[in-house]
Amino acid sequence: MTLVDLDHLKKAAALKASEFVRDGMVVGLGTGSTAKHLLVALGEQVKAGMKLRGVPTSQETAVLAKQAGIPLIDAENRWEIDVAIDGADQVDPHFNLIKGGGGALLKEKIVAASAKQFIVMVDHTKQVPVLGGSFPLPIEVIHFGWGSTAREIEVLTKSRVVLRERNGTPFRTEAGNLILDVHIDRISQPGELETALNLIPGVVETGLFVGRTNVLIVGTPQGVHTLHVPKT
Repeated sequence: MTLVDLDHLKKAAALKASEFVRDGMVVGLGTGSTAKHLLVALGEQVKAGMKLRGVPTSQETAVLAKQAGIPLIDAENRWEIDVAIDGADQVDPHFNLIKGGGGALLKEKIVAASAKQFIVMVDHTKQVPVLGGSFPLPIEVIHFGWGSTAREIEVLTKSRVVLRERNGTPFRTEAGNLILDVHIDRISQPGELETALNLIPGVVETGLFVGRTNVLIVGTPQGVHTLHVPKT
């Protein structure tokens, strides 16, 4: 499947996700390639008369939202978010996610946690039987002592930890932190791992989103599938 084909599936999933937005809502706006399609769709709804306000999860999303005509809420506000809509790098059968490929995981998790409903939209290639393997787990850490933090993560996960770089220099998040990409073969207990990682000094947040997704929208060659959180 070509990148053009995948982008078509992402767009289809985003269009379906936009149908969950109602007049008057405050919407958490995700970051990434699928989220870009969502912003265009919501911008069209705003032009058609829908009233909504957005909370962006990155500066990139804020710029695109403004270009689309979506009013934004000040980042310092205490939000009441009706629905947050975002993509994911991986999703398992229990709707647990790996996010953070774009480096916006901290803001993305804050917004997802603040929302009454969290909707995830992906193309079918992001669905995996178990998290890990083909995609590393991003972990945001502070700069001070990051090498020691990385060593503790290596000991905990028994996995290779790589400092993310861009153009030959360490990648910095919008909060000024670093990203460590952890290459784990399989994450069979994502909830336990998320808790353990957050206990390591220096860890700001992990790219594990466990038990947060309410609705999963998947773009497939056979059409768009809307899945609701499995009953436990």
